[in-house]
Amino acid sequence: MSERIFRLTENLARTIVGKEEAIQLVLVALLSGGHALLEDVPGVGKTLLAKALARSIDGKFQRIQCTPDLLPTDITGTNIWNPSSREFEFLAGPAFSNVLLADEINRATPRTQSALLEVMEEQQVTVDGVSRPVEKPFFAIATQNPIEYQGTFPLPEAQMDRFTLSLSLGYPTEAEELQMLQRQQQRLAPEELTACISPAEVLELQNLARQVKVTEALQRYMLSLVRASRDDEEITLGVSPRGTVALQRATQSYAFLQQRDYAIPDDVKFLAPYVLAHRIIPAGGKQAKAIVARLLNTVPVES
Repeated sequence: MSERIFRLTENLARTIVGKEEAIQLVLVALLSGGHALLEDVPGVGKTLLAKALARSIDGKFQRIQCTPDLLPTDITGTNIWNPSSREFEFLAGPAFSNVLLADEINRATPRTQSALLEVMEEQQVTVDGVSRPVEKPFFAIATQNPIEYQGTFPLPEAQMDRFTLSLSLGYPTEAEELQMLQRQQQRLAPEELTACISPAEVLELQNLARQVKVTEALQRYMLSLVRASRDDEEITLGVSPRGTVALQRATQSYAFLQQRDYAIPDDVKFLAPYVLAHRIIPAGGKQAKAIVARLLNTVPVES
């Protein structure tokens, strides 16, 4: 099992230079059966990461460039009239994929953004009253630019809550950027990667990750963190119960990636800023990650 994880991580590292932690976090989201939100400036490798992941798991990749004129049916698909058969036929949209990249998701209108809610939670889409399951595994990666806000529609809390974690790739270091330039001479595109595991094996890894043991004491520590966010006077909206479940599943997946069959408090402490920060609404212009860091320093670990 560890061999498959190693091959998958190594495959992604061949195209994404110096982002080992980001790769680990994306794999945490994948193995927990959730989704990832990448909040970063353009040109740091978000699309490359999504394509490399899809190729590495031998999955179907689809990309949506979100714009204000994008319609919900451009994501889910629609029924079209077939003159030959004289009946409507369903034309599947990009949601029917293993890895779906919603690029600049905050440029789509709220109506279109909501088209992703059902598929992210239920792994199905409903068009004209008919529900259709999407591919398994289904993993959504959405991106948004945290700097440019003109012509954007902020994601509602209900949608933010459906992302297992939120992270940023950030700019590479000077040495990493030099390595990136040197690799460009060989020009290894994501399409040239060799698939190292199959979608069925991803489902198997997800099931194994859910078997990682989480003690009651560690669950109480997670609950203490989450409930502290609901009572903190610097927070307008605290973490939802869905966020509590996401934290546990992410913790199990991270421990699994570390080749352990049990989770420890350090797993929770590492993941909490990525899993909880985007789920809270700070009061008075406070920074969400700074608040989560303060909670981690003040909430004791259950013994």
